[in-house]
Amino acid sequence: MTEAPKSLRLQIAIMGRVNAGKSSFLNLMTGQDFAITSDIAGTTTDIVEKAQELQPLGPVLWIDTAGFGDDSELSDKRMEKTFKTFDRADVIMLVCQGDKIAAEEQKIISMANERKIPLIKIYNQADKYKINATDGIIVNSTDKNSRDRVLSQIKAELIKVCPDEFINNPPLLGDLAPAHSTVVMIIPLDYGAPKGRLIMPQVQAIRDCLDHEQNILVVKENDYLAALNNFKNPPALVVCDSQIVDRMVAETPNNIKCTTFSILMARFKGDLSKMVKGAAIISKLQDGDKILIAESCTHHATEDDIGRVKIPNWLKKKTQKDLQIDHVSGCDFGTHLEDYKLVIQCGGCTINRREILSRIYKCEQAGVAITNYGVCISELKGVLSRVIEPFNIEI
Repeated sequence: MTEAPKSLRLQIAIMGRVNAGKSSFLNLMTGQDFAITSDIAGTTTDIVEKAQELQPLGPVLWIDTAGFGDDSELSDKRMEKTFKTFDRADVIMLVCQGDKIAAEEQKIISMANERKIPLIKIYNQADKYKINATDGIIVNSTDKNSRDRVLSQIKAELIKVCPDEFINNPPLLGDLAPAHSTVVMIIPLDYGAPKGRLIMPQVQAIRDCLDHEQNILVVKENDYLAALNNFKNPPALVVCDSQIVDRMVAETPNNIKCTTFSILMARFKGDLSKMVKGAAIISKLQDGDKILIAESCTHHATEDDIGRVKIPNWLKKKTQKDLQIDHVSGCDFGTHLEDYKLVIQCGGCTINRREILSRIYKCEQAGVAITNYGVCISELKGVLSRVIEPFNIEI
């Protein structure tokens, strides 16, 4: 990993009516002619993303969207993608033509308020309009000499409104073990492991331990017991891949805390207590119940894929029921969630916390339980209560 992945960046959606100057605003913020600009309405036809380091906030992702009020032939498809951006935006920049707040702007404000997304008003095209508003930032996006001033104002507003996790940097696991203690990570190098690399949650966990001055021992599953026996003092925490959680629990003394990478991600990216509550529905599944397995990435599924093969097989073996299991991947999350009894979300390493929370919210609105891979697998293998002990969550 040479730079912060999208899922860990502050995601800032640029929204507004067609021809408000959204793409020009993106170019001003990045200091590059990155997005195509034109006086023709509807120039931005698809989502445009641009990563940037924006200190002191750190890595951000600008998301330029198609404009509201588009009456072209493809407007419905363009707006469908713009609406999906609300699911992952941490902050919305509402770019206005001058200080005009009409139906299009009000719709964006209402959708942001409904989802509790912070919104900053950008009163653009100050060279064309007399702007009297005082509740936003006045900008002329085509004036490149104004970039330093505008960027300073933008940073100040972002610091005021951005979600706490981008200011407080919540740990992935650093709070679960004392400084200078040892954390053991059990990492299988199976068929699904990327050649020459570790998967993202493992890399993040290693970095988080280093940030919290903890020692790390990384072993494969067949070497874990021998490593454990070599300790003069027991490790403070053991973390494993979910697929071997039952073996890890069996080999770990009760006085040593243990969990899985995916359960750490459930807390880091979403709401672990709700994921644990959702897993309780597994024991109540009946013949004909529908399950939705949601993968956030679009990796090529292997013949022994965790989401498409292993979890469905474990579910059917555990419940002994005739279940209907559907799959979605990437940004898709199903349009009829109320038809499902349970949603099983992957660890979510490729999407941000807001999108996971948005998915949890959608499930709650539809009256469907939601859990994640790690919590689900631990429940299926009968060790869930053991691996959530570090978090003081009751089943």
